[in-house]
Amino acid sequence: MTALRLGTRASALAVTQSGLIADRLRASGVEVELVTISTEGDRSTQRVSEFGGQGVFVAALREALVRGDVDFAVHSLKDLPTAPDPRLVLAAIPLREDPRDVLVARDNLTLGELPQGARVGTGSLRREAQLNALGLGVEVVPIRGNVDTRLGKVASGECDAVVVARAGLLRLGRADEATEVIDPLQMLPAPGQGALACECRADDDATIHLLSGLDDSDTRAAVTAERSLLATLEAGCSAPVGALAEIAQGDDGDELWLRAMVGSISGSPTIRLSATGLPSEAAAVGERLAAEMLAEGADTLVAVAS
Repeated sequence: MTALRLGTRASALAVTQSGLIADRLRASGVEVELVTISTEGDRSTQRVSEFGGQGVFVAALREALVRGDVDFAVHSLKDLPTAPDPRLVLAAIPLREDPRDVLVARDNLTLGELPQGARVGTGSLRREAQLNALGLGVEVVPIRGNVDTRLGKVASGECDAVVVARAGLLRLGRADEATEVIDPLQMLPAPGQGALACECRADDDATIHLLSGLDDSDTRAAVTAERSLLATLEAGCSAPVGALAEIAQGDDGDELWLRAMVGSISGSPTIRLSATGLPSEAAAVGERLAAEMLAEGADTLVAVAS
């Protein structure tokens, strides 16, 4: 059997994430070969919001797929545009890792312990808006780079702390470097954060079938609600929008609970709302909550930040 070619970004985290998917397929007897591809997002030193927004980390992988250079690609789902590409299909969304953000700070400090004026690094407008909304008096510093680069900002003293995704640290075996796991009540993650996306060509039935066994229905429902909200808000993956959907046991069976925020970069105003519904109606739950947020003025906040 010819090995499946898995397209991945070249960063340590991307290769690790793709390796996790490859290992699951190999365990079922499928040969997999990793093919690294450089993306615009990897090459730029600017903030994502400053050099193209949605799709900058996945466009090159998707084009490699369409050309037939690779058979499927693994993305961080939060980087994937919400608009569908008719040439491709999201064949599997495996079980999600912890979606929360974490603080990595000097001297084992937590958010509440950071002194006035402490420099907190992040490349995310969503994190910046929520940090400012907390009113801690910290200075948010824009940073870019891979996990090593970001954590190195703290080790070198350039920043007092940085905020990163816990999922990445867990996958890299570095979760113990976090000094605080941030409660979503304080900071909602990016839509799709912690989830992976396995994408292949829409006409490749054999690969679709192989990947479908990796899909987790609860994770797919949760991220569908989050991404539906993002799409309805017409906000890109770099916009100051946070969302987290969870599946919980309700009185009449499984229930989907979606929380979301849209914020001003300055921290005020911030719109926070929630909605519930059935997992089978995940997209509709996201659309409904987005409509409520738009009625509260969310479109203005998204437009100002873009």
